[in-house]
Amino acid sequence: MGLLNGRVAVVTGAGRGIGRDIALCLASEGAKVVVNDVGVSLGGEGTKDDPAAQVCETIVSRGGEAVANHDSVSDFESAGRIVNTAVESFGKIDILVNNAGIVRDKTLVKMDEADYDAVVAVHQKGTFNMARHSAPLMKEAGYGRIVNITSSAGLRGNFGQTNYGAAKAAIMGMTFVWAVELGRYGITVNAVAPAGFTRMTEGLYQGAEPPPDQDPALNAPLVAYLASEDASYVNGQVLGRSGFAYTIFQTPRQVAAMWREGGWTPSQVAENFHEVLGQHLQPVGMPAHPLLGNKP
Repeated sequence: MGLLNGRVAVVTGAGRGIGRDIALCLASEGAKVVVNDVGVSLGGEGTKDDPAAQVCETIVSRGGEAVANHDSVSDFESAGRIVNTAVESFGKIDILVNNAGIVRDKTLVKMDEADYDAVVAVHQKGTFNMARHSAPLMKEAGYGRIVNITSSAGLRGNFGQTNYGAAKAAIMGMTFVWAVELGRYGITVNAVAPAGFTRMTEGLYQGAEPPPDQDPALNAPLVAYLASEDASYVNGQVLGRSGFAYTIFQTPRQVAAMWREGGWTPSQVAENFHEVLGQHLQPVGMPAHPLLGNKP
């Protein structure tokens, strides 16, 4: 018996990379899967490929059930059609994995408005669109699992990713809000910051063979668990993967306080800041990759 027998899942951006492995894993655990992928390049441009259909063929060949969908998460009505595909094909939606994404990396001073808007539209608005259409159905059923894909680029910051980092940090924030709003209805909402060698990260290795712990399939078992009934007590959490380890992030929280009766003047803040709050400054940026040294 699989963890997800009888469940229906929608995985966006599931034609390649991390999303593909998530879809395959959910299917192997018994879920019927809507494999959504518009089949675009990393920057969001159209291609002739149909990766969603290819993933469905793989799932079916292994004895599972899956249907392809090619709508874009970035458009509200289009996102609704993705959810409707699950309902029309399998009768319901139990699990939503918001994985779809594109990248258009540039430094702040080189990024134009179109680069920013395109990435935010897919990651941030796409996550909202999909959850907005799915949550009422889950609420009515009294059960649901939403897994949002965030990134260390949003949790820690990463060079050249203003648009991507902003969207991924927003997804973290939405995760917390939805966990509070939906938890009472039997719906859990969590976020995962995955890792792995995909089209989005292939530039990191500059032709070198990625190590075994960069296999994107390593993320999928954690997502499958969060999508299961067993994870009913896990809600509003941000988890991740580092090598062969699964990790959990603690959200920004107060770790020190600087108090003065009646408040502060600027000069008083300057006089006391270093001794009290300055001792707790956190590093920013993602840890350097071993093959890149200190390069961003």
